Amino acid sequence: MSSPYQLPIQTNHPTVEHRPVKRHHSARYYAHRVRESLTTRVSKFICSVILFILFFIGLIAFIMWLSLRPHRPRILVQDFSIPAISQQNGFENAQINFNVTARNPNRSIGIYYDEIHVAISYDDQNIGGNSLLFPFYQQPENSTFLASSLSGTTLTVNDQIWKEFLADQSQGRVIFKLEVTSNIRFKIMSWESKHHTLHANCPVGVGPDGIILLEYKDKRCPVYFS
Repeated sequence: MSSPYQLPIQTNHPTVEHRPVKRHHSARYYAHRVRESLTTRVSKFICSVILFILFFIGLIAFIMWLSLRPHRPRILVQDFSIPAISQQNGFENAQINFNVTARNPNRSIGIYYDEIHVAISYDDQNIGGNSLLFPFYQQPENSTFLASSLSGTTLTVNDQIWKEFLADQSQGRVIFKLEVTSNIRFKIMSWESKHHTLHANCPVGVGPDGIILLEYKDKRCPVYFS
């Protein structure tokens, strides 16, 4: 007759209990870790300071570059006329009068000009030119007026070109191109730049009376360097 109670089954393998292994480090180990942590923090701090200084220097240099960056001179034609074009026998008295303004727009940068040369062309044909000034220095935010006339040997207009003038005059306007050329240097405090060759191409038109048309008066000319 079986008993209502059953004995627990015993196995030959004892239960293995896993306990965490405690590791003990020496004081020397912990001191090394502390020194390593301090070194890392100090290195990061020094790198942060150096990066901040470099950023600050770069920002100052950028601001100075913006404030001292040279701007090109501004060339404007204020007056231009060829009075003889309205006369019957004007060819014999042909003369071109012009007044050009050279403006230095820089606040703290001066400009040295070498000799300035002005040439006038019509329909891509050079019809005259002249040198205006000896070398001069232009103060910041200053203007220099360049006025002259072309006639005689400085104005090479033949009978055929004059007839073309009159043909355009009958249409209401005669278009010329006035070109200003000079070698310039920029002066920033005591520093001077190398030479740059300035070119200003100024289209200008006159009416039947030989006087500059209002749409061309005081018009800023395109300027480039070569």
